[in-house]
Amino acid sequence: MEMIKLDLKNVYDFIPEQEIRGMQQEVSESMHKLNAGTGAGNDYLGWLNLPSSISEEDFNAIEKTARRLRKTSEIVVVIGIGGSYLGAKAVNDALSDNFATWRKNRKNPLMIFAGHNIDEDYMHELIRLLDDCTYSIVVISKSGTTTEPAIAFRILREHLVGKIGTEKACERIVAITDGSKGALRKLADQEGYESYVIPDDVGGRFSVLTPVGLVPLAVAGFDIRGLVAGAVEMEQAARTEPSMDKNPAALYAATRNALYRKGKKIEILVNYHSKLHYVAEWWKQLYGESEGKDGKGIFPAAVDNSSDLHSMGQYIQEGERILFETVLSIGETDNEMVVPKDEDNLDGLNYLSGKKIDDVNKMAELGTTLAHVDGGVPNLRIVVPQLNARYLGQLMYFFELACGISGYMLEVNPFNQPGVEAYKKNMFALLEKPGFEAETRKIKDRI
Repeated sequence: MEMIKLDLKNVYDFIPEQEIRGMQQEVSESMHKLNAGTGAGNDYLGWLNLPSSISEEDFNAIEKTARRLRKTSEIVVVIGIGGSYLGAKAVNDALSDNFATWRKNRKNPLMIFAGHNIDEDYMHELIRLLDDCTYSIVVISKSGTTTEPAIAFRILREHLVGKIGTEKACERIVAITDGSKGALRKLADQEGYESYVIPDDVGGRFSVLTPVGLVPLAVAGFDIRGLVAGAVEMEQAARTEPSMDKNPAALYAATRNALYRKGKKIEILVNYHSKLHYVAEWWKQLYGESEGKDGKGIFPAAVDNSSDLHSMGQYIQEGERILFETVLSIGETDNEMVVPKDEDNLDGLNYLSGKKIDDVNKMAELGTTLAHVDGGVPNLRIVVPQLNARYLGQLMYFFELACGISGYMLEVNPFNQPGVEAYKKNMFALLEKPGFEAETRKIKDRI
């Protein structure tokens, strides 16, 4: 059983290995808080044993739903925001053909997202597309009242009903929501939508392996069993193992905290594979919401190389020395292409002829790492043997577990997000939402 690996050799010039290993007691205490449920936010620890708790019955139910919707849908519109969006988007983009949108005779529906913004042009153009396509809706919201997805669902539900009628529309809408309460639960029960439950003890940013992620991914034809199997492998290898020698998630958590204490306030997640952009976006929410509180936290950023070497590369190489990088390094590609030979050689590339494009890419990765280390940027490296469902499942659980450990090492509650509500209160006041009259008066005086 091959696993993803953590390589720290380009960190030890900045922090001695023994200094990181000396954090073992802190790591063990954080692991104990997670496994014993004694730390802050302990009512949101359902993700810890989530992969291994998914049953054959769960898979069968989701796959049955997926088969039904695939028969009638060219597109599955996934409505959600934050954790109800980014996990499915990350897996979708990581495992999809880069040009799936333009492929003819697709076997599975395209996954398209709504409710993750309040962009009028986006919604108008989506409706224009759906006018000409068959589609189903997977709407994801614990409450059913979160502004962005609620607006999108109201518009899309009206469009779908107008297009195919109420009865057929009900057959093409799946709700993923609270098990007993909330506006979406009430509507799903009232209209007879098929529904799945968001577990009470799993927060949104940890929810990719719940129906929040698995249902839309199954509808779009992805290998959800492989994704979960990979997560189970990492859960079994790392969840209860406190030793950094045996637990890569614990070692990652300790290393990033050691760097933070040395003034490295920004972590850049780096990839050299175009399909990993939204894995980084998912990771940014996971760590940003979990650690950014109480005036603390490593700021999560990301770059897509080698593209961003021509934009952000200058700052990373020579800017303020407050950052470190974590590189996602993919071992094998799915396909092979070589650089052809050209008799005229006007571009001077014949020295590369016969080489795989990925060989060139890996030398760009290695050369960049060496340059950045020389420039004062510590580099961690996570080696992913191949970009497939199984290794992606390992990676996502690895990041989740490390996030819980790291949050407790920072002495914050990794499982709440009180700051998220600040913008909502102002927005509701500005929109004059009923019940916000006093806030409306205050904010109008302010502006």
